[in-house]
Amino acid sequence: MLNHDRRHFLGTAATAIAATQLGGLGSVKAWVRQMTPAAVQLPVAGDLPSLASATEWLNSPPLTAAGLRGKVVLIDFCTYTCINWLRTLPYVRAWAAKCKDQGLVVVGVHTPEFAFEKNVENVRRAVKDMKVAYPIAMDNEYAIWRGFNNEYWPALYFVDGHGKIRHDQFGEGDYEQSERTIQQMLTEAGIGGIGRDLVSVNGRGIEAAADWDNLKSPENYLGSDRRENFVRGVDAAPARLRLNQWALSGDWTEEKEVIVLNKANGRIAYRFHARDLHLVMGPVAPGTSVRFRVLIDGRAPGAAHGIDVDDQGHGTASEQRLYQLIRQPKPIADRQFEIEFLDAGVAAFAFTFG
Repeated sequence: MLNHDRRHFLGTAATAIAATQLGGLGSVKAWVRQMTPAAVQLPVAGDLPSLASATEWLNSPPLTAAGLRGKVVLIDFCTYTCINWLRTLPYVRAWAAKCKDQGLVVVGVHTPEFAFEKNVENVRRAVKDMKVAYPIAMDNEYAIWRGFNNEYWPALYFVDGHGKIRHDQFGEGDYEQSERTIQQMLTEAGIGGIGRDLVSVNGRGIEAAADWDNLKSPENYLGSDRRENFVRGVDAAPARLRLNQWALSGDWTEEKEVIVLNKANGRIAYRFHARDLHLVMGPVAPGTSVRFRVLIDGRAPGAAHGIDVDDQGHGTASEQRLYQLIRQPKPIADRQFEIEFLDAGVAAFAFTFG
């Protein structure tokens, strides 16, 4: 059964499971996704909830549900370290650019997973780095999230010109259906010249689509509340770890959400199977940085290095965000990842894979 809590959605398979298991309207949504987009009569699922509880707005003055009436609106629930959301971003960004002069308003609702994602300056920097130009509502208290009864990052809600939610999409995938839904609602709103062509997207870096065929390592949190497969007392010894197990060495403080390194030269080892390995981390103290080095199977990563390290595995964590540490070429196999922090003061939150 599906756990109804705040969680990331991992792709089209998870989307299909959710649609069939939610029952009621969820079953209708599953049927809609199986139909040819041009033949679908979109259901009506309720009014656009209030946006008034946003704690701050980026890229826009405050927007309201009433003020958006007459516009086709795409609501995008996000949090800036979520790899699943980051991989949908090229599509959302492209739809916003393509349709902004045709009556589409994209509104990102940034609902933070980690405490540091509540910091508006952190979000402002991330939005700028990711070239997000559409409005972002800061939802630090989860009020908008609760108004939608939302449970996932990423989640898209498609709202017509009458302020009615007509469709939703949880997780990655179904991009053609999503764009066809936007086109249909714009046509219904009386806007002419809406073509049937689709955006062409080629995600790069962190935004590249996952290698689903080779992805055998799930997201894992490092804080004591939600961690899985943590092996205590092995001192990060590679030979002692099985697939998806991980271990620490060094002087760490283990908190509910995060682990914090107290002295230099602490390490994390993780045995994984995926093309990409990411770590959500950053310095504890703002304005500082932490040097680190990454190894894969005991060696410098070479051609398997991610965008945040060089081929010798060297990198620096200077802000709290998601870092891509490994992107390995095929063939993909079980690998032993190790990261050694050369300075104290790093906070590490979660591993994600792609």
